[in-house]
Amino acid sequence: MAGGEGTRLRPMTVSMPKPLLPIVNKPIMEHVLRLLARHGFSDTVVTVQFLASLVRNYFGDGEDLGMSLQYVTEQTPLGTAGSVKNAEDLLRDDTFLVISGDALTDFDLTDLVKFHQDKGALVTVCLTRVPDPLEFGITIVDDDHKVQRFLEKPTWGQVFSDTVNTGIYVMEPEVFDHVDAGESVDWSADVFPKLLELGLPVYGYIAEGYWEDVGTQESYMRAQADVLTGQVDVDLDAFEVSNGVWVAEGADVHPDAVLRGPLFIGDYAKVEAGAELREFTVIGSNVIVKTGAFLHRAVVHDNVFVGPQTNLRACVIGKNTDVMRAARIEEGAVVGDECVIEEEAIVATGVRIYPYKNVEAGAVVTADLIFESRSQHRLFGPRGVSGIVNVEITPELAVRLASAWASTLKKGSTVTTSRDVSRAARALKRAVISALASSAIDVVDLEVVPVPVARLQTAQGGCAGGVVIRTSPGQPESVDISFLDESGADLSQAAQRKLERTYARGEFRRAFPGEIGDLSFPPRVMEAYTLELLRTIDVSGLPEEHGLKVVVDTGGGTASLVLPTLLGRLGLDVLTVNNGLDEASPTETAAERGESLLRLGRLVASSKAAFGVHFDPVGERIALVDEKGLAIDDERALLVVLDLVAAETKVGTVALPVTTTRVAEQVAAFHGVDIRWIATTPAALTEAVVAEGVVFGGDGRGGFVVPHFSTTYDGIAAFVQLVGLVARTKLQLSEIDARIPSSHVSRRSVPTPWAAKGVVMRAVVEEAGTRRLDTTDGVRVLEENGNWALVLPDPAEPVTHVWAEAGNDSTSAALLERWAEVVARAGT
Repeated sequence: MAGGEGTRLRPMTVSMPKPLLPIVNKPIMEHVLRLLARHGFSDTVVTVQFLASLVRNYFGDGEDLGMSLQYVTEQTPLGTAGSVKNAEDLLRDDTFLVISGDALTDFDLTDLVKFHQDKGALVTVCLTRVPDPLEFGITIVDDDHKVQRFLEKPTWGQVFSDTVNTGIYVMEPEVFDHVDAGESVDWSADVFPKLLELGLPVYGYIAEGYWEDVGTQESYMRAQADVLTGQVDVDLDAFEVSNGVWVAEGADVHPDAVLRGPLFIGDYAKVEAGAELREFTVIGSNVIVKTGAFLHRAVVHDNVFVGPQTNLRACVIGKNTDVMRAARIEEGAVVGDECVIEEEAIVATGVRIYPYKNVEAGAVVTADLIFESRSQHRLFGPRGVSGIVNVEITPELAVRLASAWASTLKKGSTVTTSRDVSRAARALKRAVISALASSAIDVVDLEVVPVPVARLQTAQGGCAGGVVIRTSPGQPESVDISFLDESGADLSQAAQRKLERTYARGEFRRAFPGEIGDLSFPPRVMEAYTLELLRTIDVSGLPEEHGLKVVVDTGGGTASLVLPTLLGRLGLDVLTVNNGLDEASPTETAAERGESLLRLGRLVASSKAAFGVHFDPVGERIALVDEKGLAIDDERALLVVLDLVAAETKVGTVALPVTTTRVAEQVAAFHGVDIRWIATTPAALTEAVVAEGVVFGGDGRGGFVVPHFSTTYDGIAAFVQLVGLVARTKLQLSEIDARIPSSHVSRRSVPTPWAAKGVVMRAVVEEAGTRRLDTTDGVRVLEENGNWALVLPDPAEPVTHVWAEAGNDSTSAALLERWAEVVARAGT
């Protein structure tokens, strides 16, 4: 009997019928069918009603279990007897057994049938003794085990036995003569009392063994623990690698993971070093548990991602759910299927989150989440569409995303595709190409190229746009899918919203067979980029400086595909390191970047080079090391390059984000150059540098724009411009750095719920009082003495960023503390 809805088990049973709920990584009903098979039951009829197709699809015809399964569907609920009556045609020929598909047991069914036959019974009711019989039907039998009385769901005043009805029966086909067809009929309440009145032989068999009616969350969790402690005889299909620690086939458990049994790890799950799995934890198939995660008495269904530093205690996590970094799921909480619990969110004790919900980062959920999501989640973030590979960013999502974008373009349009060196980007790019071609879009595949090359090829190739897939900076397990417009820049906010609307509606255009797009691979893309670069950027002075030596670290990224030819044409004395593609390291963490700069500094100093440059893995950003081998901070490097550009041009405008130190104003004014303060987004910088008279742009994080060559970040172009400037000025980078005044900028990020961001910004404006305000991006509060503080909500995360600048570090820190306190107070 597999038709129950399991309403008391919601939200677990909202999208899954109760018989398919997993007990130690197998559906309850599979445990029941395996028990039947062990006792020789080879022909089984399954009555289904709620989400019936899921049950049929999972078990099929029963061949995998060595059984023959047939299904009978109830169009409306017919009760325990009515559902069996509905299958009468398949049961008329012989004695049959009725058993629930959602109760866990290991009773001796062979002995039960023998008892039935020995007694010559019409019906044998399988009974068991329980300490709390209130939730079950009580049955009284005489000394010969003949049933005398039934009582359904008694009160304590009516409890006259601890022997309860398990819902397992052995019956003769003649019992159907006492069940009305097409009506809702119950065995214990309707049929059995009638049989007793007629004096027909109804017997009770008191079974020894385990039985648990999995009807509540508490009993569901208890059944998991009972299986793990061996109280019920079921097959686990796993290896006991140590006392009570069961690991299924294909699971990858790091030796430095902490495992304290009893616990179970499903097939092809992955548990990383530093993760801790405590007693009575059950991990489903294909689950990923990251470093630092802590799980105790947690039941985690299939295909769940458990992020680093997460904490899961005595909770249930539904299948295909993502629990992101440092989230907490407390005791008794249930998270339904296909939810996203974002970073540092807390799901309080006993809270139920229904399927397909998002909980925003930093949120504290203290009430059930049934109809709405607690999230402001958008597809696009600061770097396009970003997420963890095969968790948030899957091939399926890539296809839908590319199809949505293609549907916003004209049929027959041409776009570029490109990627970094990673395997994930390669797989996702193939999915994107298939979706684009299927939507009548021609694809020019640039394969593995630096991002600046992809942008230039998109802009100069007459394309309608492009797709760039790369590993997220500093996050080797994540990828960014960036969409470019016809100029090679990132899509505008309006274009992003249009794509998101199309994606959400699922209204994807499909091409007729004759309209399928073409796929081409253009030749000599790197050479074309190099020639355009040398034609556009002033490198005069280099021929006179034959002794100019630089050390170049390509970071094992795609810049290594361009730099050898480019450096040869420049005629520099170059020492190149990491000059090759490193598929194993498609990005670098902050610590790895720091180590790379230290090594680069030693090489610069020992080789007496003029300076060193370190490229990011996709050629967009650079970091600088001076001739002494000292790394120049990114914000300081912006001032150094600004000084070089302004000293040479002596006219024009530079575009800088409002977060930049106001020391930049002094540098620019000294050389007669103006500053245009802009928002902090790459789109704002792109928009600013296309204006007439703009000679330079940068963001203080290693990103530089050379406006007469490109309107977007280009580390290779910035490097070429830099070597020309250094050659012509004949100054060392440390000399330029020394003549620029020191800056004192402090920064902090304050957690802020999405719903509180508007309140926070209003509080900042009110706190500012009569002070001057700059609202270029966020709110910048200007003090009379020139000090300033900037409060800026993050567009993609539930945090608010605060900057402060003053004449010295202590004053800057105090100013930052003051405004961070305003933000924190308003955000609570």
